[in-house]
Amino acid sequence: MASSGAAGAATGDDVGSSSSAFSDADSRDCILEPLSLPESPGGCTTLEGSPSVPCIFCEEHFPVAEQDKLLKHMIIEHKIVIADVKLVADFRRYVLYWKKRFTEQPITDFCSVIRTNSKAPFEEQDDYFLLCDVLPEDRILREELQKQRLKEILEQQQRERYDTSFHGMCMFCSEEFTGNRSVLLNHMAREHAFNIGLPDNIVHCREFLEVLQKKLDNLQCLYCEKFFRDKNTLKDHMRKKQHRRINAKNREYDRFYVINYLELGKSWEEVQLEDDRELLDHQEDDWSDWEEHPVCAVCLFCEKQADTTEKLYIHMEDAHEFDLLKIKSELGLHFYQQVKLVNFIRREVHQCRCYGCHLKFASKSELRNHMEKAKHISMLPERTTWDQPQYYFPTYENDTLLCALSDSEGDLSAEGLKEEDIPVISEDVSNLQALKQSSVLNQLLQGEGSKNQRKL
Repeated sequence: MASSGAAGAATGDDVGSSSSAFSDADSRDCILEPLSLPESPGGCTTLEGSPSVPCIFCEEHFPVAEQDKLLKHMIIEHKIVIADVKLVADFRRYVLYWKKRFTEQPITDFCSVIRTNSKAPFEEQDDYFLLCDVLPEDRILREELQKQRLKEILEQQQRERYDTSFHGMCMFCSEEFTGNRSVLLNHMAREHAFNIGLPDNIVHCREFLEVLQKKLDNLQCLYCEKFFRDKNTLKDHMRKKQHRRINAKNREYDRFYVINYLELGKSWEEVQLEDDRELLDHQEDDWSDWEEHPVCAVCLFCEKQADTTEKLYIHMEDAHEFDLLKIKSELGLHFYQQVKLVNFIRREVHQCRCYGCHLKFASKSELRNHMEKAKHISMLPERTTWDQPQYYFPTYENDTLLCALSDSEGDLSAEGLKEEDIPVISEDVSNLQALKQSSVLNQLLQGEGSKNQRKL
């Protein structure tokens, strides 16, 4: 249980969403956003008339659609990280609330303080502030924002259910419909086998239909999302391939289904899985058909992935001559130190830099060939190089390998934890346990296994 809690701390979702790792002594190593999301060009100027969100500490404003720019700004300029941003139902209201509260009381009354470069001279050390729902006030605020959003969505759905002023055109036969939205939706389902769900399960129906119509006007298939040269080719493709349905993997559509607003932080897939489990509650502990969810952990040096950590350890030892279990045993690494070592190696490999000789290469394959030929993979640097607080934060969001690390041979006890082993000054890292996982890396690994149908 200690390991799983620490994994939650070490693989925090929105610490990764705001910054995959805090800056270290070398500013070139700074990673301030998810690795697979390139930095958007342009400045921070808000378009006139567009809704904007202010910075918590200064007068800068950012468009609502450019939330990531605001988060990056607050990290760089004000050294504050908001955890679990994706679980904030109304980001603008959330920021406005804390902007007011921080004018009333000092930030340290609300935020955990994380000191980086703790072994460097005092003037080179940096304090970062973590705002998360470990704080009761923050948790209550998030819950209230979620309730308010759900209330607004249900009111909007109710208005649409009884709206008789709807006017729309069928996307497949151009027949016009007036009255209630259900007339058009039922027509497309019955006559064209195009079913986006029961009308009562949909919200913002007009906008939803406009999004779908725009894709068709751009000659894009709604299911496979490929583009075609003309309208007739597109129609033939969707009919022959039975692609008259929407792509369940496209998260753009989630906002149009009420089920995605019901529970904080849960998608329609998670709610559906819970519903399925409830149907089995009456059965008497029958675990005969239970299957463990695969780990899908990724190798530290190549793209190889395995469904168990044992297989991954064997691969790294056979293919790269890197024995993580042996290193753990020889160095006496407890769980937190394993986390920092993995994050350090991930970062060096991502930057195509050999941690054995510090040479940089043009690609990861060139780096891997060099490290294998020069036997530098097993040439770990001094402990002081990687045993640093900044490596608590994952290089990749939701790195599954971090969750699978074991501390069975070196449990931290009150007697066994020395004072000098505590890496975060004046902070208890257990405060980070509220951080959740949602990673670009995990999406890439598990994207192929995602469900192909959305609950209607």
